[in-house]
Amino acid sequence: MKDKKKIVKKETKEKGPAFVFPMSLLNPIGHFLSARLHELNKRKKEVEKDDPFKDKDRLLDNASPDSDAAEQFGHEKTNAIKHELENKIKQTKNALGRLRKGKYGLCEDCGKIIDTERLSVYPEATVCTACQAKREK
Repeated sequence: MKDKKKIVKKETKEKGPAFVFPMSLLNPIGHFLSARLHELNKRKKEVEKDDPFKDKDRLLDNASPDSDAAEQFGHEKTNAIKHELENKIKQTKNALGRLRKGKYGLCEDCGKIIDTERLSVYPEATVCTACQAKREK
Protein backbone atom coordinates (compact mmCIF):
# COMPACT_ATOMS: atom_id res chain seq x y z
CA MET A 1 0.00 0.00 0.00
CA LYS A 2 1.45 3.35 -1.05
CA ASP A 3 -0.39 5.39 1.58
CA LYS A 4 1.96 5.87 4.52
CA LYS A 5 0.87 6.78 8.02
CA LYS A 6 3.68 9.26 8.53
CA ILE A 7 4.23 12.62 6.85
CA VAL A 8 6.52 12.23 3.86
CA LYS A 9 9.23 14.83 3.35
CA LYS A 10 9.67 16.11 -0.20
CA GLU A 11 12.17 18.65 -1.52
CA THR A 12 10.95 21.60 -3.56
CA LYS A 13 13.05 24.01 -5.57
CA GLU A 14 11.16 27.15 -4.59
CA LYS A 15 10.91 27.14 -0.82
CA GLY A 16 13.03 24.32 0.56
CA PRO A 17 11.58 21.26 2.26
CA ALA A 18 7.86 20.66 1.98
CA PHE A 19 5.63 17.93 3.32
CA VAL A 20 2.99 15.78 1.72
CA PHE A 21 0.19 14.54 3.92
CA PRO A 22 -0.98 10.93 3.51
CA MET A 23 -4.10 10.32 1.44
CA SER A 24 -5.77 8.62 4.42
CA LEU A 25 -5.76 12.05 6.05
CA LEU A 26 -6.56 14.09 2.94
CA ASN A 27 -9.51 12.03 1.65
CA PRO A 28 -11.85 12.90 4.56
CA ILE A 29 -10.82 16.56 4.26
CA GLY A 30 -11.60 16.45 0.55
CA HIS A 31 -15.04 14.95 1.23
CA PHE A 32 -15.71 17.58 3.88
CA LEU A 33 -14.67 20.44 1.58
CA SER A 34 -16.72 19.05 -1.33
CA ALA A 35 -19.80 18.79 0.89
CA ARG A 36 -19.17 22.30 2.18
CA LEU A 37 -18.89 23.62 -1.39
CA HIS A 38 -22.20 21.98 -2.27
CA GLU A 39 -23.89 23.55 0.77
CA LEU A 40 -22.42 27.00 0.02
CA ASN A 41 -23.68 26.87 -3.57
CA LYS A 42 -27.10 25.74 -2.34
CA ARG A 43 -27.22 28.57 0.21
CA LYS A 44 -26.18 31.11 -2.45
CA LYS A 45 -29.11 30.06 -4.67
CA GLU A 46 -31.50 30.39 -1.72
CA VAL A 47 -30.20 33.87 -0.93
CA GLU A 48 -30.51 34.94 -4.57
CA LYS A 49 -34.17 33.83 -4.56
CA ASP A 50 -34.84 36.00 -1.50
CA ASP A 51 -33.62 39.18 -3.23
CA PRO A 52 -36.60 41.59 -3.34
CA PHE A 53 -35.33 42.95 -6.67
CA LYS A 54 -35.88 39.50 -8.24
CA ASP A 55 -39.64 39.76 -7.60
CA LYS A 56 -41.25 40.47 -10.98
CA ASP A 57 -44.40 41.89 -9.35
CA ARG A 58 -42.38 44.69 -7.77
CA LEU A 59 -42.03 46.41 -11.17
CA LEU A 60 -45.81 46.69 -11.48
CA ASP A 61 -46.30 47.80 -7.90
CA ASN A 62 -46.50 51.54 -7.18
CA ALA A 63 -45.24 51.14 -3.65
CA SER A 64 -44.91 53.85 -1.09
CA PRO A 65 -41.42 55.24 -0.36
CA ASP A 66 -41.14 53.17 2.82
CA SER A 67 -41.76 49.97 0.81
CA ASP A 68 -39.09 51.01 -1.67
CA ALA A 69 -36.68 51.61 1.23
CA ALA A 70 -37.44 48.15 2.64
CA GLU A 71 -36.85 46.59 -0.78
CA GLN A 72 -33.58 48.49 -1.14
CA PHE A 73 -32.44 47.37 2.32
CA GLY A 74 -33.41 43.76 1.51
CA HIS A 75 -31.52 43.92 -1.76
CA GLU A 76 -28.37 45.32 -0.10
CA LYS A 77 -28.56 42.70 2.64
CA THR A 78 -28.94 39.94 0.04
CA ASN A 79 -25.98 41.29 -1.95
CA ALA A 80 -23.77 41.39 1.15
CA ILE A 81 -24.63 37.80 2.09
CA LYS A 82 -24.17 36.67 -1.51
CA HIS A 83 -20.76 38.38 -1.70
CA GLU A 84 -19.64 36.66 1.51
CA LEU A 85 -20.84 33.28 0.21
CA GLU A 86 -18.99 33.85 -3.08
CA ASN A 87 -15.78 34.52 -1.11
CA LYS A 88 -16.25 31.30 0.88
CA ILE A 89 -16.96 29.36 -2.33
CA LYS A 90 -13.77 30.73 -3.88
CA GLN A 91 -11.74 29.81 -0.78
CA THR A 92 -13.22 26.31 -0.68
CA LYS A 93 -12.48 25.73 -4.37
CA ASN A 94 -8.93 26.98 -3.78
CA ALA A 95 -8.52 24.54 -0.87
CA LEU A 96 -9.81 21.66 -3.02
CA GLY A 97 -7.37 22.62 -5.76
CA ARG A 98 -4.49 22.70 -3.30
CA LEU A 99 -5.59 19.31 -2.00
CA ARG A 100 -5.54 17.83 -5.53
CA LYS A 101 -2.06 19.29 -6.15
CA GLY A 102 -0.73 17.87 -2.89
CA LYS A 103 -0.20 21.30 -1.38
CA TYR A 104 -3.07 21.30 1.13
CA GLY A 105 -1.95 22.23 4.63
CA LEU A 106 1.20 23.97 3.43
CA CYS A 107 1.59 27.72 3.75
CA GLU A 108 1.53 29.53 0.39
CA ASP A 109 4.03 32.09 1.67
CA CYS A 110 6.66 30.19 3.66
CA GLY A 111 5.99 26.55 2.67
CA LYS A 112 5.76 25.34 6.27
CA ILE A 113 2.96 23.15 7.58
CA ILE A 114 -0.12 25.10 8.70
CA ASP A 115 -0.99 24.29 12.30
CA THR A 116 -3.62 21.53 12.46
CA GLU A 117 -5.63 23.52 15.01
CA ARG A 118 -5.92 26.35 12.47
CA LEU A 119 -6.94 23.91 9.73
CA SER A 120 -9.55 22.27 11.96
CA VAL A 121 -11.19 25.64 12.59
CA TYR A 122 -10.56 27.09 9.13
CA PRO A 123 -10.02 24.23 6.64
CA GLU A 124 -9.69 26.69 3.74
CA ALA A 125 -6.59 28.29 5.28
CA THR A 126 -3.75 28.73 2.80
CA VAL A 127 -1.24 30.49 5.06
CA CYS A 128 0.09 29.81 8.54
CA THR A 129 -0.73 32.12 11.42
CA ALA A 130 2.67 33.83 11.28
CA CYS A 131 2.31 34.67 7.58
CA GLN A 132 -1.31 35.72 8.10
CA ALA A 133 -0.15 38.17 10.78
CA LYS A 134 2.45 39.56 8.34
CA ARG A 135 -0.25 40.02 5.67
CA GLU A 136 -2.47 41.93 8.09
CA LYS A 137 0.22 44.47 8.98
